[in-house]
Amino acid sequence: MNIPEKTIERLSEYRRTLMSCDRQGISHIFSHILAGIHGITAVQVRRDLMLIGFSSDTKKGYDVKELIRFIGNILDSAEPMNMAVIGMGHLGQAITKYFNSKGLKLRIVAAFDIDPSKVGSEIMGIPCYDMKEFEERAEAENIDIVVLSSPTSAATKLVVPIINAGIRGVLNFTSTPLNFPKGMVVENYDITTLLEKVAYFVKENDENNL
Repeated sequence: MNIPEKTIERLSEYRRTLMSCDRQGISHIFSHILAGIHGITAVQVRRDLMLIGFSSDTKKGYDVKELIRFIGNILDSAEPMNMAVIGMGHLGQAITKYFNSKGLKLRIVAAFDIDPSKVGSEIMGIPCYDMKEFEERAEAENIDIVVLSSPTSAATKLVVPIINAGIRGVLNFTSTPLNFPKGMVVENYDITTLLEKVAYFVKENDENNL
């Protein structure tokens, strides 16, 4: 199934909302309610769900549990995917805590750093290895995806080890865009740029309200 990137992002967001609803005991939700939570139109929600083949009784709204399962069948692999975090500073630790508490089919199984005070210890319950062991450990732990939260100055040095280890996906939180061979899935997530975008629109709104 060929699903646009933006639709995949929204499906992930819908599922998190639906899981929250399920925990609150909400059994059904209408498209306009789901749309309002995410700041989009009900038409967009219905298009996204029709695209993946989901239909529901519109009199009661979408069955929350059923839609969670349906989206899971689209987004999730049959088996959990193993992940590793490179760089276990504050950001790396926060990412590890977040993912391993969500019950998703994505699990962080190893961390890597060059800091002697971290190497050989467990951080957030995850063993932290020396970066020199990365290729060997990535193969042993069957790691598919890496999250880069290392200092930006070290980012470009990590490209070759990641390629050599056969990693299939990279989420890059450093401020340096990284290029990998065709076939690898790479997301460059620049927090500084995103914050500056938010700050710009805050400024624009303030100026327009003067």
